[in-house]
Amino acid sequence: MSDAITTEIIRHGLLAAAEEMARNLCRAAYNTVVYEIHDYGIGIHDVHGDVVADAPGIAIFTRANDHGIKKSIEFLGIESFKPGDVFILNYPYWASAHTLDPMVFAPIHHEGELIGFTSCRIHVLDLKQKDPGYVLDSTDMYQEGLFFPSSKLYREGVLNEDIFNVIRYNSRLPERTIGDIQAQVSACVTGVRRTQAIAAKYGADTLAEAMQAINDHGDRLARLGLAKLPKGTWTAYDFVDNDGVDLDRLIKMNVTVTITDDEMVIDWTGSEKNVRGPINCPLGLTEALSSLIFKALTTPETPVVAGNFRALRLITEPGSVMHAVPPMPTFTLWTGLIAGEVVLKALAKGMPELVPAASGGDVSSMMGLGINPRNGENWLEATNEAVGFGAHAGGDGEDGIMHLSEPGCRNNPVEVLETKSPMFIESYGYRTDSGGAGRHRGGVGVGRTYRFLAPSTGICLVYKTKTKPWPIGEGLEGDNNHIILNPGTEREVVQGGSYNHLEEGDVLVNNTGGGGGYGHPFDREPERVAHDVRNGFVSVEAAAAAYGVSVDPATFTVDEERTAQLRAVRA
Repeated sequence: MSDAITTEIIRHGLLAAAEEMARNLCRAAYNTVVYEIHDYGIGIHDVHGDVVADAPGIAIFTRANDHGIKKSIEFLGIESFKPGDVFILNYPYWASAHTLDPMVFAPIHHEGELIGFTSCRIHVLDLKQKDPGYVLDSTDMYQEGLFFPSSKLYREGVLNEDIFNVIRYNSRLPERTIGDIQAQVSACVTGVRRTQAIAAKYGADTLAEAMQAINDHGDRLARLGLAKLPKGTWTAYDFVDNDGVDLDRLIKMNVTVTITDDEMVIDWTGSEKNVRGPINCPLGLTEALSSLIFKALTTPETPVVAGNFRALRLITEPGSVMHAVPPMPTFTLWTGLIAGEVVLKALAKGMPELVPAASGGDVSSMMGLGINPRNGENWLEATNEAVGFGAHAGGDGEDGIMHLSEPGCRNNPVEVLETKSPMFIESYGYRTDSGGAGRHRGGVGVGRTYRFLAPSTGICLVYKTKTKPWPIGEGLEGDNNHIILNPGTEREVVQGGSYNHLEEGDVLVNNTGGGGGYGHPFDREPERVAHDVRNGFVSVEAAAAAYGVSVDPATFTVDEERTAQLRAVRA
């Protein structure tokens, strides 16, 4: 029998096990995207596939792992899971991600009885997708690489050489890809052993009861949070720049959110259909991004458990951009990163005091690859950039932090990128005036300038450049994300998502967006505006034009008489 104290001890033991899984993964991984950026999703799940403990990385990965395990149980049958088995799943419509985000998972047995699962999802570098690095313009699933539909990497503890040989001879970077997959195996096996130790100490029945209690408690907490939210129905839409194929077609994400006493319904009906390019979301990813917003509103201070989401109901249209079905392409999953803030945009109509304005709205990733002249070997390095967060009723948006879809992640340090690749980082810092003006200012984005020291490919994964971050109330929009190639030259190009063939000496600037403002800018205290000017977040010109505040550029003091004149006619 699992009493409350035992349940709490078990809960913390499972959380510690999940964190140890993450540490082992990072120690063993070959790929800086994993061990530097923390591009992973790790979970420990009950026998049904419901998560009971996780290690924070990419938030939408953990919830997506639930979906993948449940689909694998449905596909294989529960009797197929044997002690010592380890599986790999990257079939997008089950795995909830593209082919390069495989989930490795393992069953947990105690005295021959199946008691749960461990999972580890990461981004690997190459699985025979049609283009090296990333695919931006596939038109069906068969251009997007190798699929593993819940295939056994290990059979009862014995390595399945057939699967590893298929990977080895179908990957452009086999050593690093197999090394990363084996790091996932190590993480999963670590979680299996730690959970087995808990079962051995307390008994399998007590562990199962504790897992049930953990999720039941997560449900109760979420419903308490739901009860505090305003009730009603609100609709909003926003756009992804394009689908990678039809470059002039904005792709609409439409959502209607309804909150009742019993549930939150997130309905994606009305989102774009017949999207030819690879930005379509598998259903599990749409579930995951919707769950992220639901959790942020109801139980933001507790670890993720599946019970948190029992009061959330999802509605989608199969065949739409928010519910991909075979053979729809799904490789460039930026819709799943951007769409969460469309839910916030709808909620801002009914609870503007509880949600923030839009952030820069994108992960703004830049990936470089080629042949490194230092050693003649293939190189591939990437980093996601921070954005400005939206302002809110409680204050300014945060400046330059990772997008809300990846709260456990970091960016790749300058020193790592320059050491492992022929890229030189010429500048890196906050972007003045990128945050939307308001009584509370939107956070500013960042800019990073890359100079390529050898012929390379620069892949820009930025899909929120044609529309700007929305504000709340009378606040102003933030500046949008954008890529600039060879700025200040005759070859200057401003763009978003793109696959660029670069020559030695070419320059690429990744500028990320700022958050939207909250409330009228003239309601911001002049001293706060002057402080922003001093810190480089707001220019002297923008202080006068947007905030109606005259700031001396030398002393950073407010000219009160001139400010009174500027604010005499409220914008």
